[in-house]
Amino acid sequence: MSLPNLEVIEENNDYIVVNKAAGYISEKNQYENNTMEDQVFAHLVKRKSKQYIGVIHRLDRVTSGVLIFSKKKKVLVAFNELFSSRKVQKTYLAIVKDKPAKDTGVLINFLVKNNLEKRADIVAVKSKQSLDCNLSYKLMAKNDFGYLLEVKPKTGRFHQIRAQLAHLGIPIIGDEKYGSDQTYFPLSVGLHAWKLTYQIEGSKETKTFVASLPNNKFWNFDI
Repeated sequence: MSLPNLEVIEENNDYIVVNKAAGYISEKNQYENNTMEDQVFAHLVKRKSKQYIGVIHRLDRVTSGVLIFSKKKKVLVAFNELFSSRKVQKTYLAIVKDKPAKDTGVLINFLVKNNLEKRADIVAVKSKQSLDCNLSYKLMAKNDFGYLLEVKPKTGRFHQIRAQLAHLGIPIIGDEKYGSDQTYFPLSVGLHAWKLTYQIEGSKETKTFVASLPNNKFWNFDI
């Protein structure tokens, strides 16, 4: 894939927040030479040749939106603690072809990671292999391509949003792995990490990063 223009949401001496484009892997690896980590590094070395980059969290290749990288080891450790203690609220936007039966809802399921097929399976009964997964959703808008849902996961499981919405009968558009029959862009689905909020250490104030919506016809919503 060609190198896109990196969209920086916020940057300071501690971290850099970018709006990840769908189609790109978050973290550098031996099989990819144009990951988001590579793109962030290329951005940073323009000003300083030696750079530390810490991968705080990841988004699926097919997902766009808020992605944070740390510039210092201690910042990576601090953010890791926020994520592991579930003090970070992620808010996603998902486009689905069909309207859900209820405009708002809470989905609680058991999920098993299917490593062979690289997908998550929702199962009826709790087992040693299953993990609890929990999210809430709210219908926000409609356009010619489908319905826009605001989704707030309470847990951070592998492919959780994709699997749970598909299990409800409303797979995300373009997500063929989970049953969508609607054409979308290659290596992409209609899922966007819209906002990320956390409480600032030693304060009652919160910090929120917001990623602008993908610039294509599918995301033409009035929100």
